[in-house]
Amino acid sequence: MRFDIITVLPELLDSPFAHSILKRAQKKGLTEIVVHNLRDYSTNKHKSVDDYPYGGGSGMVMTIEPFAACIEKLKAERNYEEVIFMTPDGETLSQSIANELSVKGNIIILCGHYKGIDQRIRDLFVSREISIGDYVLSGGELPAAVLVDAVVRLLPGVLSDETSALSDSFQGELLDAPVYTRPAVWRGLEVPQVLLSGNQAKIDEWRYDQALERTKSRRPDLLK
Repeated sequence: MRFDIITVLPELLDSPFAHSILKRAQKKGLTEIVVHNLRDYSTNKHKSVDDYPYGGGSGMVMTIEPFAACIEKLKAERNYEEVIFMTPDGETLSQSIANELSVKGNIIILCGHYKGIDQRIRDLFVSREISIGDYVLSGGELPAAVLVDAVVRLLPGVLSDETSALSDSFQGELLDAPVYTRPAVWRGLEVPQVLLSGNQAKIDEWRYDQALERTKSRRPDLLK
């Protein structure tokens, strides 16, 4: 699976993709993450990629030509199943969206800045628009990193325990149950006895009940 991320600030993505699970996934050849500097596709001498908005108003708008040039170059090299724009007014990222994207092949991700990108890029090239929450960030780089992380960890072979991703919160429309590890007693606080019983059926029942109760109290909207 390949991700091509187009951004005006590629250095913001150096760290997220150079550590932990994402680093291992790339070393194993399970995913390829390529970051493209949008300024490389600017044709003016200042390498600028923004201009004043038509109709006035504050802020600057990212221009058409650099995005179009980069997207068209990439599409000439390989087929892409999605061109995703990270934007606060997109559909909110969920586990089901991550699951859906994890079976795709090649994906382009556009990172906006300033007041956003020219609408014509969205109209002509973008197949999906995704938000990571109802708030505004300085740019699309961090949301892009969040999206890639959520998708890559689902790829077969990325996690050492294949069942781990399947038991995460939201996979079954429920939050995860509480988890414990050694020691069994710490400062008078004990691990629930059922987890020490060795009875897997009872343990599974307890975990489901706890997950259901936690979801009811913290995220009742998920139960609808």
